[in-house]
Amino acid sequence: MQGGRGSGRASTGSVRLWGRHAVEAALKNPQRVHRKLWATRESIEELDGELPADFPVEYANVADLARLVARDAPHQGLVLECAALEDVFLDEAMQARPGSPLVFLDQVTDPHNVGAILRSAAAFGAAAIVTQDRHAPPESGTVAKSASGAMETVPWVRVVNLSRALDEAANEGYWRIGLAGEAESEFAQILPTGPVALVLGAEGEGMRQNVASHCDALARLPISSSIESLNVSNAAAIGLYAIAMHSSESG
Repeated sequence: MQGGRGSGRASTGSVRLWGRHAVEAALKNPQRVHRKLWATRESIEELDGELPADFPVEYANVADLARLVARDAPHQGLVLECAALEDVFLDEAMQARPGSPLVFLDQVTDPHNVGAILRSAAAFGAAAIVTQDRHAPPESGTVAKSASGAMETVPWVRVVNLSRALDEAANEGYWRIGLAGEAESEFAQILPTGPVALVLGAEGEGMRQNVASHCDALARLPISSSIESLNVSNAAAIGLYAIAMHSSESG
């Protein structure tokens, strides 16, 4: 059975992006349907790459652009309206980058954290991030700005049931490791030779019991006892780095 976005937002919706890295990445993404760009003349001149001659551009000043985005959002003179990205299915993401790590996020709802995790996923070659429809932020300018362009390059799979998606990954040979501060084993010590699905829960609550029960193992990061826990995006970056180092050493 093919996994997918389930009951998530329709892929025909509009998304407004801002900030240089997010907008430039979206403009370069052939999968994006672009609708309109608002920009200062200086920002247009500094774009990496030229726009098509017929591209819909409206020049605006900084104050006008500020009214198009979230309050105090750092738009850097660029605001792009485009269509949301098309649905991505888990099996497609795994087939596109076989053996690359997956990142499962259980009830991680802060768009800044999801964006930062997308950025780390891009940096360490993850095949996709996977979230549940009802417990994740929508695609947005805030996520894109925090992702610094990675939202255009890392598949974001939305599913109805995260536990079933974890089973789908296991069927493809992934070893599912959940990060939990109370776990006895250290993450780096239990990494397998095969592909890894890294599972992270929300700050505070952690993983739900049903999601944790669908992991093959739970592990902790060896942080100082003076710190109770790490921000989930920092934990994801450390976990992905450890997976990358282990793969290079065992490969």
